[in-house]
Amino acid sequence: MARKAGKKVDAFRAKNWYQVIAPAEFNRANIGETLADEPGKMIGRIMESTLGDVTGDWTKQNIKMIFRIDEIGGNSAYTSYLGHELTRDYMRSLVKRRTSKIDANVVVTTKDGFKVRVKPIVLTVKRARTSQIESIRQIMLDVVNKRGAELGFTDFVNEVVTGKVASEIYKNTKNIYPLRRVEIGKSELVYRPAVAAVQAAPASTPAPETATPAEQPKE
Repeated sequence: MARKAGKKVDAFRAKNWYQVIAPAEFNRANIGETLADEPGKMIGRIMESTLGDVTGDWTKQNIKMIFRIDEIGGNSAYTSYLGHELTRDYMRSLVKRRTSKIDANVVVTTKDGFKVRVKPIVLTVKRARTSQIESIRQIMLDVVNKRGAELGFTDFVNEVVTGKVASEIYKNTKNIYPLRRVEIGKSELVYRPAVAAVQAAPASTPAPETATPAEQPKE
């Protein structure tokens, strides 16, 4: 048993810590650390953080960010954006009895050819009529598609995550029925243009692994 334990300790000591760096659209913030014995093994690894950790705004801990390691430089692992979602606890806190929760699901093509799935959510003060729900949902889709067509991927992702798209939806739907809250519940990168994919990906990409930053809080 002692010999087996010794091997585990040696294997751990052979690994190095790497600083995980957020994409440029999030100011290359340090979002945590990850271990690896070889730098190449981190390529494709999925990293999770919160928008609060990324921006330093602790009121944003309810937004989970998902990144993928695409490049290694020295002791830094550089990531690209894969998506975001609201935490389950926060989502449960939004839903109230005798109110309407209006969902939409749309794949947006940005100005520079990226495709992003976006799931906006509108919550009303009281229960809305079917016609009002349909009108609100259509405006949700129109606003998201319009912003995607007007903006490049980096700017669009920033507006989705920071709440600017949600604010635009609120502004355009609040006169249909009184609203309590508008959120973007989830976003997900579903297509990266060939040129961007070549620039982001290294020559050799091993199978992805999943990891979580050392300081990442659990929900």
